[in-house]
Amino acid sequence: MSLLPYDDRDGLIWFDGAFVPWRDAKVHSICHGLHYGSAVFEGVRMYKGKIFKCEEHTARLFKSAEYLGMKILFTPDEINQACVDACAKNEVVDGYIRPIAWRGSEEMGISAQRTKTHVAIATWDWPSYFPKEIKEKGIALKTTHWKKPAPDTAPCFSKASGLYMINTLAKHEAESEGYQDVLMHDYRGYVAESSGANIFMVKGGVIYTPIADCFLNGITRATVFEMAEAAGLTLKEVRIMPDELLEADEIFITGTAVEVTPIGRIDETLFNVGPITRQMMSAYTERTHAHEKEAAYV
Repeated sequence: MSLLPYDDRDGLIWFDGAFVPWRDAKVHSICHGLHYGSAVFEGVRMYKGKIFKCEEHTARLFKSAEYLGMKILFTPDEINQACVDACAKNEVVDGYIRPIAWRGSEEMGISAQRTKTHVAIATWDWPSYFPKEIKEKGIALKTTHWKKPAPDTAPCFSKASGLYMINTLAKHEAESEGYQDVLMHDYRGYVAESSGANIFMVKGGVIYTPIADCFLNGITRATVFEMAEAAGLTLKEVRIMPDELLEADEIFITGTAVEVTPIGRIDETLFNVGPITRQMMSAYTERTHAHEKEAAYV
């Protein structure tokens, strides 16, 4: 990832319907999204000049806002086109796109009935989340004590900014010990996901993944379902206990940022980057670079 500070760059950001210079895309310190975490966002990728599953990401942005009682004052088509335009204006061909919607500074307090929902879209070059040499042998996960909350305690089906604080705390602890990411359990003790990606395990040629009933059902996760079906592989959504995960033949995580990334170690247990993981990695690359009509917003 780039070492450039994200607030001091050249380029343009789409901000409430107009493009503004990157360094001028600012909000007031009295902002409900900043003080109370009332914001939702997306992570989207562009490959070789085409955005992968743009419409699906925008639909989830609107659904996330709905979960938080926020009304986005633009249409999905306008947001889709703004993503395309942002990439064009910033000359991004292989990169990452970050739409975000937040409650503004029109009112301060827990109640935010009079705030306006603002939207911004930034994009930047970002070819790979993990360095190639680390990704090739599989990243290391550390099990964290932080857990995914129950669905009646947090809006866990939204991609809400406030929900990511436990992920940040967990990942900081793992990185301080030399791990690349974390393994998170849910409030019941079942395997959930990593800090920002869904998890899959392979056992006996069958792919298993946790039931997404208290964490985000990722768009890349759904793509793996499609790829497994196309390849004639069996994929099952099940409850997975931590000891079952450690007995897996292969483990990988999925997300727009991490794509399909193999796991080489969880705590002290080592795993091989196996054939099914490599098959899913290859299939995902083919999908994202195919530029088929259903895979790109044009």
